[in-house]
Amino acid sequence: MGAINTLGRKLRLGVIGGGLGSFIGPVHRGAAVFHEQYEVVASVLSSDPERSVSSGQQIGIPRPYASADELFAAEKDHPERIDLLAIMTPNNSHYELACQAMDCGIDVFCEKPLTNDLAEAKDLAQRAQQQDRLFGVAYAYTGYPMVRQARAMMESGVLGELRMVQSEYIQGHLATLTQSEQDGTNWHMEPEVAGPSLILGDIATHSYHLAAYITGQEPEALSADVTTLTPGRDAHDYCGILSRYANKARGVFTVTQAAAGAVHGLRIRVFGSKGGLEWFQEQPDELIYRPMDAPEQRLLRGGAGLSEAANRATHIAMGHPEGYVEAFANLYQDMADHMIAREQGVEVDPLALWYPGIEDGVRGVAFVETALRSSQQNAAWQSLTEA
Repeated sequence: MGAINTLGRKLRLGVIGGGLGSFIGPVHRGAAVFHEQYEVVASVLSSDPERSVSSGQQIGIPRPYASADELFAAEKDHPERIDLLAIMTPNNSHYELACQAMDCGIDVFCEKPLTNDLAEAKDLAQRAQQQDRLFGVAYAYTGYPMVRQARAMMESGVLGELRMVQSEYIQGHLATLTQSEQDGTNWHMEPEVAGPSLILGDIATHSYHLAAYITGQEPEALSADVTTLTPGRDAHDYCGILSRYANKARGVFTVTQAAAGAVHGLRIRVFGSKGGLEWFQEQPDELIYRPMDAPEQRLLRGGAGLSEAANRATHIAMGHPEGYVEAFANLYQDMADHMIAREQGVEVDPLALWYPGIEDGVRGVAFVETALRSSQQNAAWQSLTEA
């Protein structure tokens, strides 16, 4: 469903955060325009007003604003108001920016974690429902075609009943103190900005969400050890988490940013009563399927026999790597299809609803708070429903 064919124009995207020199800004902007459904028309690219405007002008954004307040004031009644706002600012600003966007009638795509506080996350979900706003959360790994293949296989029943999940996210870039950390210029290390736990809010939430996305199940309870491995660091850089599911299945999550020599290291294994799956993000075009009664199968993106969900998320010919930006692009594409269907008053493709939404964001914040509470009580089991 193309925006130009149905609406007569591309969807208008505004961005807040992700300025020049950032990692995530070019990823979002590039992903948004990948499928030619959006054009980036408005921006706030720095907390410094002059730099914000000049940065937007430098990369050719038509309406570069000096501040978020200026953007909302101008866009609220603009004849060509933005349709979607992408928020990629420090974590403690997500709540207020998302509230302002929805109050202006603008849909939202927000970086994770959704907020640093569960009450705020729940309030955003309530506001989104009351104001009939679409709200996506950037759990980007769910956009990979072979992750969607894994979910489709789990839904089909080919793996049987869930028995065990094993997920690890092993990074090494914080194995020693960084210069920005020592200088006090890295907001990720500041709890009042980034949230109460660096490791939980930054990457463990990805590992946790990926497991829930593929299996379709959330744990009932967690037992967590959250700590710091690197001498001289205050922020958490490691967590080991056990999880229990309602059907007696179990999960194990091992996550760190302080493993010397590690690269990115996001891997997940899902085991059911009939077989298992394994996906490794550094080899994203492959999904290993291990049926109990047959030889191991190596499923390849773009290959024969894959699900409609995987094929829908595939855009580059087989043999050419399809990666991180394209995964992000699939989330933007899903939201575009949802927005267009709503505008046209037609039923949205069910597969377009596979993007992570506001409830995923709320559960991610509940995961952080529950794991931290468990760790503070010597890894005592804590119910997620109590979060």
